[in-house]
Amino acid sequence: MYNLQDLTLYIQIKERNRLVDGIQLENDILIHLSKLQRFVFYICTFTSVNHPVTLLSNDDIQRTFSNVKFGQIGCSMNYIDESDIRYHVFSLPFIFDCIGYIGNSFTNTIFNNVTLLCIYDGIPFEHEFFVRLARCFPLLKSLFIINWKAQSRDSPESEHDNTNGSFEVVQYLHLTSLHLPRTHIDYVDQMLNESKTRLPCLTELWIHYDQLKTVTNNFTRDATRLNCINVKELHSDCPINHDDNSDDDSIKAQSKDFHLYFPLLKL
Repeated sequence: MYNLQDLTLYIQIKERNRLVDGIQLENDILIHLSKLQRFVFYICTFTSVNHPVTLLSNDDIQRTFSNVKFGQIGCSMNYIDESDIRYHVFSLPFIFDCIGYIGNSFTNTIFNNVTLLCIYDGIPFEHEFFVRLARCFPLLKSLFIINWKAQSRDSPESEHDNTNGSFEVVQYLHLTSLHLPRTHIDYVDQMLNESKTRLPCLTELWIHYDQLKTVTNNFTRDATRLNCINVKELHSDCPINHDDNSDDDSIKAQSKDFHLYFPLLKL
C-alpha cells in the first residue's frame, strides 16, 4: 500500500455519527500513501436520528479539503429531515456512472459519465429541478424518483398541460428506464406528460398501476401517450390483465385503449 500511486474509491457508509470529510481522508488514508499520484473518489455518508451529526454547509465541507492536493472537489448535503441526512463528496471531474439519493440541494456540476441516478428528498421536486437534472446529467439512462411531497399548485408548471408554452419542456434524450413506485402522483405526470417532459427512448417503466391509470385517464389521454408508446416492459404493483376476449364490454374497451397506449409491450 505504501507504494500505491493510483487510488479509486467508490463507497457508501451507513449509520455514522461523523461525516467523512477532507481532514479524515488526509489523516486516515492519504498520509500513509506518500507516493500517491492520482486519487479519484466518491463517498456517500448516511446518518440517522440515532447517529446525530453537526450540520455543516457545503462551504464548511469544502474547507476541510484545503490540504487534499488531488484536484477539484465537489460536495452536496441532502437533508431529507432531521433524522435522515445524505452527504456526498467526490473528486472532479466525476468519473463514475452511478449516484444515489441526491436532492434539491445538489450542485450544478455536469456529470457526463452518470447513467444511473436516484433522486430523493423530503422537499418537493418542482419542474425547474428536472430542468437542472437534465442539464447536469445529459447521458442519463436510468432514473429512480423517491418523493412523497406534492408539487406546488401555485406555479405555471402545475398546470396539467403546457398548452401556452409557459415553461421549458425537459428532455431526457437517453433515458430508457424510469422507476416511479415510491413517489407522489405529481411526478408521474411530471415525467409522462409530454408537455412537461420528453422521453423518446423510454422502454422500461416501474409504476403504481392506479397512478398510471389516473394520469393517463384510463389510457386515453393524448398528453401522456407519446412517452409511453415505446415502453416494452411495464412493472406494476398489481397484475396487468386486459382481456380482449372478456364478456365485459368495459374491460374490452379498456383493454383496447391499454394496448394502443403500449403497442410494444411484452405481455
